[in-house]
Amino acid sequence: MNRFARLATRVLTAPLGLVWLNPAADAAETLAECWPPEAQPAPGVMECCRRVAESERPQFLSHVGAGEAAFSFAGVPLIGSSGGLLGILAAMDSPHRVWSEDDVRDLADLAAACSAQMRMRKRSDNGRVAREAAEDAAHAAKGQAHRAQARLSRSELLLRAAEDLADTSGLDDVRQRVGDLVSGDLKPACIDLVLLRQGRLHHVRSPIDGDQAGLPEWFALDSLWPAARAVRENRIIVIDAPPEADPSSDGFGSPAFALQHLATVACLPLRGARGTVGALVLGWDAPYSIGVEERAVLTTLAGYTAQAVERALHLDERVTAARQLQRAMLTVLPDAPGLELAALYRPAARDDMVGGDWYDAYPLPDTANGEVMGGLALTVGDITGHDMHAAALMGQVRSMLRQADHDHPGKGPHQALTALERACSHLDLQASGTLIHAHLRPAADGYWHLQWSNAGHPAPLLVTTDGTVDSLTQHDALLHHAMPPQPRTCAARSMAPGSTLLLYTDGLVEERGEDIEANIDRLAQLLAVAPPEIPLPALLRSLLNTVGPRAAEDDTVLFAVRIPAR
Repeated sequence: MNRFARLATRVLTAPLGLVWLNPAADAAETLAECWPPEAQPAPGVMECCRRVAESERPQFLSHVGAGEAAFSFAGVPLIGSSGGLLGILAAMDSPHRVWSEDDVRDLADLAAACSAQMRMRKRSDNGRVAREAAEDAAHAAKGQAHRAQARLSRSELLLRAAEDLADTSGLDDVRQRVGDLVSGDLKPACIDLVLLRQGRLHHVRSPIDGDQAGLPEWFALDSLWPAARAVRENRIIVIDAPPEADPSSDGFGSPAFALQHLATVACLPLRGARGTVGALVLGWDAPYSIGVEERAVLTTLAGYTAQAVERALHLDERVTAARQLQRAMLTVLPDAPGLELAALYRPAARDDMVGGDWYDAYPLPDTANGEVMGGLALTVGDITGHDMHAAALMGQVRSMLRQADHDHPGKGPHQALTALERACSHLDLQASGTLIHAHLRPAADGYWHLQWSNAGHPAPLLVTTDGTVDSLTQHDALLHHAMPPQPRTCAARSMAPGSTLLLYTDGLVEERGEDIEANIDRLAQLLAVAPPEIPLPALLRSLLNTVGPRAAEDDTVLFAVRIPAR
């Protein structure tokens, strides 16, 4: 504005030039620049500018005002890009000046240049404002995107927590999955899961924790550890200072963090359906801000963890009870003069699986029709299923088979098996599975007489004195509650001193992706080369470790009977 006012004075050889912006607005909003800069436009000059603004046309006026010096005025409107008035470019001279046509053209050209410059400056200013607004918007959008991404990440974390913790099978599994979840999103340096048991807080350890040889098994609920306070007070405890800055605390979080150099620790109470069951403790080695949203995420995560812990505790209680029931029904092998007995039972690898595999051995009735019979009953069986129902059915079948032998003294194993099936049918006991039931009675010269009845079970293996392994393949149909009872058959074999009989369930030879017949052949080969002096328990362990599946998906029973060599 100052430059164009100066150019107007030079082009028109006038003593005073003026650029006046926004002349239609209030005086407080107008802006005027004169040349020379120290000049002050008189009220008469402002009045002439207003007349140009009102007409929006060039004006060439002579002004004579009371108390003011007379002057000649030449003014041209400054027009914007949309045709609106931007301001006035004017020049003032002595009252006797007559403005020529050249003066008019020069002032109009100068006004056009001034208008163009003002429009360009306005566009530049608008562009700068737009760029600043765009930068502000981009910065705000980036912040919003960061916050939205953080919220999305937390939402995904909680969704994964709801999914992953819904099907945990034990406390170790809960600990492992919680560690996997938080290590990817919250990125703590340390994790500890403590559970309340009998007034004490016990650590749930995990293989990912590394060496924890010095970690105590438990710490007191009434201690000053922040994890204990979180359980007692049932609220989140967050500590953002090293332990020496908090004299009221035993340490920083829990004993698992005693030797860690951490900056922030959060202790989250695990609120279950029946009260607080423990605490989840997270520690960061750099300061970690836990605001309102973060607390909400941690509280929800702790809720999912508490549900998983309660479910795991309930499952552990059920599995413990089922395993105790199952083991209680496994026979303590009787003393059998003239025989060596050994049995081995291995449960499935998954802790939540209990099944119907069993072995049994008991003395047969001593008399039958006045004759002394004696001998031993041997059974290995597998009731279908991997739950407490299967274990309970197994217990019933085991007891009923014993009773059948004692109700039919002197009869063969096939008759006891037939009596069992009839009893199951009459009592509507829906038991299905396989078993082999045998009677072993002493004969002359140290020999024993073996009779067996096989209900669809893997064939026993008999190792003879010369090292030959025979597969006792005679068998009938398996047990099934939907099949009517049919007469069972019986096979017999003589066992010489030095021979060994092996009974087993399919968990020993059945593995996904493997040929069961090939595994049975391998089992027979191992039996053939086993030293005859090897103790039976060691032999069974060797067979299980060599032939048994690496990841057992089924229970396994091995039962061996040996007639000592002379």
